[in-house]
Amino acid sequence: MEALSENKCFGGTQGVYKHASDACGGDMTFGLFLPAEAEHGPVPVLWYLSGLTCTHENAMTKAGAQAWAAEQGIALVFPDTSPRGEGVADHDDYDLGQGAGFYVNATQKPWAPHFRMWDYIADELPRVVINNFAVDEERQAITGHSMGGHGALTLAMNLPGRFASVSAFSPIANPTQSDWGRKQLGAYLGDDTAAWARHDSSLLMAETGFNGPVLIDQGASDQFLELLRPEALANAMAARRQEGTFRMQKGYDHSYFFVSSFIEDHIAFHAEALYG
Repeated sequence: MEALSENKCFGGTQGVYKHASDACGGDMTFGLFLPAEAEHGPVPVLWYLSGLTCTHENAMTKAGAQAWAAEQGIALVFPDTSPRGEGVADHDDYDLGQGAGFYVNATQKPWAPHFRMWDYIADELPRVVINNFAVDEERQAITGHSMGGHGALTLAMNLPGRFASVSAFSPIANPTQSDWGRKQLGAYLGDDTAAWARHDSSLLMAETGFNGPVLIDQGASDQFLELLRPEALANAMAARRQEGTFRMQKGYDHSYFFVSSFIEDHIAFHAEALYG
């Protein structure tokens, strides 16, 4: 693993690291914020999954999360959203290919050799982080924005016991019924729609729910509401009597101005679950 940068940040360290990934068949880059408490022992960790077109850098520099994570003594991990580099398949459309991994393991050509973001986020990157940094394997939570909100919710519900809490900002909530989902799931996973279901948070919520608290924030003026389909997730949460909160935030759109406005709430929400 190579440290690309390390900067003092709110008493802790914001680093960017590169490592060889077996899951994705090439080098991957991630950001990691460690609060000052990590100098004395392992700290809880919050995973932040980013959305379409993003790298590890977008949330790391735009969300304003480090100040609140430092206050709570929580580490933050900012993974990339897809494999990248020479020989990695791509597409002219921004919502498919590099920058649009959708947190699945692709089974179809030309994506299958590298686009294994599920294995990368669920297994490989946690091992890299936990084995190399003062992060507590037993205290993990997860959040994300847009495509990353989709990833956070589906990982949390498919990996029972892994995460103490899950939250999302404007998640792609019902991808099996949306053009932000049917296009990508079909390209990556093929025509068998049964294989898509474990990557749809609304379907998962209706079927299994999450054994812990859930927080969803959705901008009421989001320009992508019809693609996100938040009502499907809200209805599934209500029908299941899921422990959690779904908030429509009046006037807010899909941008990082929205995320940064409510990131303090989300980190406090996760801190309560992580510290119990």
